[in-house]
Amino acid sequence: MTIETAHAWLDQHAPDLKPIEHGVSTATVAEAAAALGVAPARIAKTLALRVGEDSFLVVARGDARIDNAKTKAEYGGRPRMLNPDEALALTGHPVGGVCPFGLATPIPVYCDVSLRDFASVFPAAGSLTSSVEIAPDRLADLVSTRWVDICKLV
Repeated sequence: MTIETAHAWLDQHAPDLKPIEHGVSTATVAEAAAALGVAPARIAKTLALRVGEDSFLVVARGDARIDNAKTKAEYGGRPRMLNPDEALALTGHPVGGVCPFGLATPIPVYCDVSLRDFASVFPAAGSLTSSVEIAPDRLADLVSTRWVDICKLV
C-alpha cells in the first residue's frame, strides 16, 4: 500500500516528479546516499515526531539532528520520535520509507531550513528502496505547513 499511495500522490500533485527505484535499501541516510551517489546531507529524512499530544512530520537534511531546545521553543515541548508502529499507523509508510507524500493521516508536515542548503534533495518515496529528487522550496510548497528552524548540524 505505502509505495502505491506515495506514487499516486506524486502522480496527482507533481506528475513531473518520477520516483527513483533503487533496487537496494535506502532505509538509512547512509544507504540512500550510497545508492544515489550523493552526500548524506542531501538525503531529506522525514522524521515522525510527537510533542505532547500533537504528532507531525519534519523533513530535514540527512546530517541534521533535532535540537531539543529549538523544538521546545517552536512547539512548546520536548520532541519524541514515534516508534515504528506509531509511525506506520500515522503515515502509512514504514520507518526507513517514511515520506511526506500520500500520508494515511492528514498531519502537519514542516520543512526544516537545513534543506535550503541544496538545489535539490532526495526524500523517500514511500518504500525502503525508493526516493525522488526535488528542490527544497518545491517540496515545501507541495507538502509543508511552513518552514521551521529546529535542527542542528552534526
